[in-house]
Amino acid sequence: MPGPVGFRLMGIVNVTPDSFSDGGRFLAPGAAIEHGLSLIAEGAGIVDVGGESTRPGAEPVPVDEELRRVQPVVEGLAAAGTGAQISIDTSKAVVARAALDAGASLVNDVSALRGDPQMAGVVAESGADCCLMHMLGEPRTMQRDPRYDDVVDDVKSFLLARLELAVAEGIDEDRLLLDPGIGFGKTIDHNLQLLARVDEIVALGRPVVIGTSRKALLGRIGGDASDRSEIGQRRLAGTVASNVLALERGVSVFRVHEVAPVREGLAVAAATLGGRWTTSPTATTRTT
Repeated sequence: MPGPVGFRLMGIVNVTPDSFSDGGRFLAPGAAIEHGLSLIAEGAGIVDVGGESTRPGAEPVPVDEELRRVQPVVEGLAAAGTGAQISIDTSKAVVARAALDAGASLVNDVSALRGDPQMAGVVAESGADCCLMHMLGEPRTMQRDPRYDDVVDDVKSFLLARLELAVAEGIDEDRLLLDPGIGFGKTIDHNLQLLARVDEIVALGRPVVIGTSRKALLGRIGGDASDRSEIGQRRLAGTVASNVLALERGVSVFRVHEVAPVREGLAVAAATLGGRWTTSPTATTRTT
């Protein structure tokens, strides 16, 4: 029988006016800090703070503006001393360095170190964790007719190459996480293939992060034609279902907007998979 198995929840804190489902809700630092603390109280072991939307078609944000948005939020969350890990969602080395100095210890880079030639050095020097994500192109163009020979093989090869580059640049392999980038330059069929075969990404040997929360594929599959204000509640069931399936295939980190219901769903699924489960505010672990 396998040994202890665990999962972590990464709660999303979008400090942006234009994120696809909650843009503008947490743009003020105080509101973003309060939201982050509520996600931690619900069971998030990681809070992911981002100041630049990466939704399809999103425009880049200047460095100064991104810093203005995220730095006080990271500082406030760090000062709260909750014990949860703070992640900075950025592809800019200057923003990553400022956030790490302010108390973050994970860099969530959707460009997988391609967006800024200085990023690998910043991560390596700091000793921070780093999540490498697959994205086809950039947010402005990624959904324009994405094509692959075999999406799972192509994404796996990309992540392996970026993993090897990160290690060569001095980042400890034990600090690297991988994200296949659900919705980032993929059709619905591509996304479903990745979810069905995500165990092949897990086989690379690093923790895998999955982010399906509120995404368009869930609404299209479930027949959700709601507007943005209704997305969270209407797509929650699809979010839970997709994360449960990913857990069964070995995924261990789940990036979500609603922490409590997803945590409950994952805990029940984990218990159903067998063994005795113990829970804590930052992780759920099965012992077998």
